[in-house]
Amino acid sequence: MSVITFSRQMYSLGDEIAAALAGRLNALLVTRGNFLAQNFKDVAAPADLKMLSESPKYYLRQTPSGVTFKQHLERRLLDIARGADAVIVGMGAQIIFAKEENALHIRTIASIKNRVARAKSEYRVSAAQAESILIKADKKHKRYVSALYGADNADPALYDLVLNTDRLRVEECVQAILALKEEKERPKAPAEPEACLGDAPKKPPVFKNAAEEEFADILTMYQMEWEYEPKTFPVAWDAEGNITSAFSPDFYLPKFDTYIEITTMNQKYVTAKNKKVKKLRELYPGIHISIVYKNDFNSLIERFKMNKGED
Repeated sequence: MSVITFSRQMYSLGDEIAAALAGRLNALLVTRGNFLAQNFKDVAAPADLKMLSESPKYYLRQTPSGVTFKQHLERRLLDIARGADAVIVGMGAQIIFAKEENALHIRTIASIKNRVARAKSEYRVSAAQAESILIKADKKHKRYVSALYGADNADPALYDLVLNTDRLRVEECVQAILALKEEKERPKAPAEPEACLGDAPKKPPVFKNAAEEEFADILTMYQMEWEYEPKTFPVAWDAEGNITSAFSPDFYLPKFDTYIEITTMNQKYVTAKNKKVKKLRELYPGIHISIVYKNDFNSLIERFKMNKGED
């Protein structure tokens, strides 16, 4: 089974791309019009079909066979896809086939300016009238997916590829989808076997200074489990959202769920680290972290030993 679903803003060339792609793949093109006419005759009276065309919530009503119109639609779409390669336009197919490994999900978008120009040309209406047509269509598309699946059809996480047709022609979009399809169907390299007991141990950490190495030796001597720089916490971002500063505490003690930052007596470095630790505490309130001076190694270990003995 090979399925490509299409979600599209009206007049973003989604219908044209879907039709061209189906022709190129010799796949079945499934649109709402031909699908309802062919697959709802046995469960929907003319009055039902009229309501289904007007109200998304009507799909939640039961058919004479006991399933809802929504369930009937989903089953028929799945049946069609099992029998042939298909390009499916709309109908919430991006959600119906979300868990199918061989499915690709495409969304086409375009600026309101270009979509208005396309609608204006086809319907021979004013720009204001064309924009009104588009807004109404987009709202209906959004309402349909929201009412039936509680999802936002504009959510990019629903799609493998979002195509902006302001600058892409139909053929360029078809080529992009075909390239993605080919890559997705390429045989995957065998996965690396998972590590198991008896594998070679991890390489020892490379400490940045003697104080860190000495602290690790003390922890080991007292049989305290430790990890070296296991996590990095972003603590500052620029105006565009890029991470500009991050902090990797030197040690993590799993037994006590505590991070330790080792420092020297150099005031310049102590001040900088104190600022980062303060920021980390503000941003990650559930994280426990302490700055430890070399002279405090032994007293800290004694305190941990006492806590450990209370368990």
